[in-house]
Amino acid sequence: MNKRAPTQRRGLVALVGAVAATALLSFTPVFEGTELSTYRDMGGVLTYCTGATENAAWGKTYTPAQCRAQLDRDLERHAAGIAMCIPLARLTDGQKVAFVDIAYNIGVSGFCGSSMARRTNAGDMVGACNALLMWNKVGGKEVRGLTRRRQAERELCLKGLP
Repeated sequence: MNKRAPTQRRGLVALVGAVAATALLSFTPVFEGTELSTYRDMGGVLTYCTGATENAAWGKTYTPAQCRAQLDRDLERHAAGIAMCIPLARLTDGQKVAFVDIAYNIGVSGFCGSSMARRTNAGDMVGACNALLMWNKVGGKEVRGLTRRRQAERELCLKGLP
C-alpha cells in the first residue's frame, strides 16, 4: 500500500497548484510582514518571521531564508488542514489563496468551524467569500489592517464568480 499519511509533506504546489502557491507566497507576507526576531502579535501570541507561531522561542533571531522556508512549511500545513474540511480541487486559485491565507491567520480549526467552510461545502461560494469579512477583529475590536486583508481576500475569492 503506497498511501501517504495525512501528516506527510506533500508540498504547497501539490496541494493548491503552482499559481495559487506562488500567489500565497507573495500575498501572505504583504499582510503579515516579516520580523526576523520573535515578538508578540496584537493578540499577545509569541510570533516570528512572517506570522509563524509554531515553536516560537523568545529572543531568537532568524535569517530571511529561514523565514521564507518557515512560511512555505506553514502555508503547506494550513492548506493540508483546510483540505480536510473543504474540497480544494473544486476551488479557483483565488479561493485557494483567500482560504489558505485566512486559515494561516485564524487557524485551521477556526476556518473549518466557520461559516466560510460550511458555505463552501454547501456550494454557496459567494456567501463563503463574503463571510471572510467577518474575521476582522482581535479581542472583539475591529482592526483596520485585518479589514483591509479580509477585503483583499474577498476580492480574490469572488474573482471569476457570477
